Amino acid sequence: MDIKERYIHRDLSWLQFNERVLEEAVDASNPLLERLRFLAIFANNLDEFFMVRISGVKRLVDSGYNKKDGFGYYPQDLLTELNAKIDLLNQKAYEIYKTKIFKELEKNKIFIKKFDQLDAEGQKFAKRFFEKTVFPIITPLGVDQGRPFPSLPSKTVGFAVVVLRKDEPRLAVIPIPKNIPRLLKVPAEGDEAIFILVDELIRQNLANFFRGWKIVGGTMFRLIRDSELGGEEEYAPDLLKAIEDELKKRPKAKVVRLEVEKDCDPKFLETLCFELDCPQEEVTFINGDLDLTYLFELAAAANRPALGFPSYAPQKIPYENVFDRINESDLICHLPYQSFYPTANLIQMAAKDEAVLAIKMTLYRTNEDSAIIKALKEAAMKNKQVTVVVEIRARFEEHKNILWVKELEAAGCHVIYGIAGMKIHSKITLIVRKEEGKIRRYVHLSTGNYNEKTARVYTDIGYFTSNDDFARDLSDVFNILTGFSLPSRWKRIIASPHDLRQYFFELIDNEIDFQKKNKNGLIIAKMNSLEDPQLIDKLYEASKAGVKIQLIVRGICCLIPGVPGLSENIEVKSIVGRFLEHSRVYFFNNNGEYRVFLASADWMTRNFDRRLELLFEIYKDDIKEQLKSILNWYWQDTLKSRYLGPDRNYSRRPARENFNAQEFLIHHYTSQT
Repeated sequence: MDIKERYIHRDLSWLQFNERVLEEAVDASNPLLERLRFLAIFANNLDEFFMVRISGVKRLVDSGYNKKDGFGYYPQDLLTELNAKIDLLNQKAYEIYKTKIFKELEKNKIFIKKFDQLDAEGQKFAKRFFEKTVFPIITPLGVDQGRPFPSLPSKTVGFAVVVLRKDEPRLAVIPIPKNIPRLLKVPAEGDEAIFILVDELIRQNLANFFRGWKIVGGTMFRLIRDSELGGEEEYAPDLLKAIEDELKKRPKAKVVRLEVEKDCDPKFLETLCFELDCPQEEVTFINGDLDLTYLFELAAAANRPALGFPSYAPQKIPYENVFDRINESDLICHLPYQSFYPTANLIQMAAKDEAVLAIKMTLYRTNEDSAIIKALKEAAMKNKQVTVVVEIRARFEEHKNILWVKELEAAGCHVIYGIAGMKIHSKITLIVRKEEGKIRRYVHLSTGNYNEKTARVYTDIGYFTSNDDFARDLSDVFNILTGFSLPSRWKRIIASPHDLRQYFFELIDNEIDFQKKNKNGLIIAKMNSLEDPQLIDKLYEASKAGVKIQLIVRGICCLIPGVPGLSENIEVKSIVGRFLEHSRVYFFNNNGEYRVFLASADWMTRNFDRRLELLFEIYKDDIKEQLKSILNWYWQDTLKSRYLGPDRNYSRRPARENFNAQEFLIHHYTSQT
């Protein structure tokens, strides 16, 4: 088979995923403000796609690179296909907003108005806000011989105008500050919620910034820059400084997307494109508000609980002392259906407990005002041995992680910034405690990050144990991260980049053997993305041998299911719903003695080859059964599932009963409280 017939290109598959997100914005089963959020998520996802994936393809095109990638595409052909698909999705997004969601908002007495649509009191309020808050903050930036065009960071929204005085035209830019809200709520009577965009206020008052000059043209614009790090940090003697230096380059990185208003004058656009070094033919014309991510703000500011998902309280896992609870038996915490509290409490108690001697932990992404960061600093200040591996290269979290690094170091923690050439993506904690004169170690491993904020909206599974084999394995892992120790295959842990892909191959080969002998080969796998060609080929091999394979893949899926002679025994579904499906769970039937694994890793090449990831098997029968049930419930989902077909398209399947796995799990756990 031609390689294009064998796989779906990862970038095209990602756009299909974002299209599924967009579909949730028109799904009437979602409350109105949640549909608004899905539209904002779509827009934010697309921004990141440009900053990372499109920027990478453009770099190849600009360099004259002329080889096919692993999916059979030349860079120029791929860029053309991606841009065409993006244009269609963008048009669809604005059509959904203007023809459906906007009208629904007005039906529910939520309005976004232009300045001249406000009544006299509203205009007075808005003008006062502009004069007292907006005008003092904004700095107009003129462009002339002594004032070069400003360096504008990625995601800048602003106005570019031509001003004229004594027949001398000048270009000026007004960036909209990111530290003021995009929306202003205007006082209204009754239960109406009336908003005006700050963009509109600035537009109404542009002349105030250029007294003595006449505005003769201009446009509102928005730009996205290449935000990938350069890669030179792999050879730098100081990784932290290298990343800081790379971040300083971002405001001047190449523009990969420029959005302007639909009626922008072509002559003016030519000047703007010249200043931003952006080809005019690549400009995107927007017939509507720029940057729909402001809809996050609207959904929150509307303050209409009845138009959002019903709230619920995550199930609390009962215990008095977290160490005693873990000693009693291993347990899992299924987020967001169960509370994140035991995870944070484990670190907090370790910081306070005099018997705790050391805390070792990896941090990939965490949140502002993190209870875990506070606990780690407290532990270090109490002279406990605290070692934290902070992956400062976590994409779009680099600046934040650098700040955590400096805070933790100032408190006395020993901080590792990462390993050159490899990201530390595993999520692990090891706590060393002295009990009755002996050392006992407590372990937490997770499919997701130590982030209290995302723990409320991401589905993840955390595992707590005091098993000695786990503890010894994780001690070795930290020795690799902090020192010069070579990885090996441990008792309970399988790690990339050395063993993980091969271990999955062995598990799949076992199912092939059992299928040949007993006709009971079965694999069920849940993950974020399936992209690694080697792993896909192994799944194709298993399918041809008759192994039944059920894949729950939220995002990218490069495998094509249901193709006769190749993948007719493989089914793929994607669930996009209220929560972001982030957990990685792998099930192998193993001739009826089934095996279940949790992991930090998806089935992607980067997870196997360029990241330190951990896979671990669950041995406790009740937890294995719980995880098997979770997979089965997800597979039964009909309301939020789309199935990938051999035609490479996703579609819903008709079902006798409507079943929403996420809503079921909310009720399943809360009913046990």
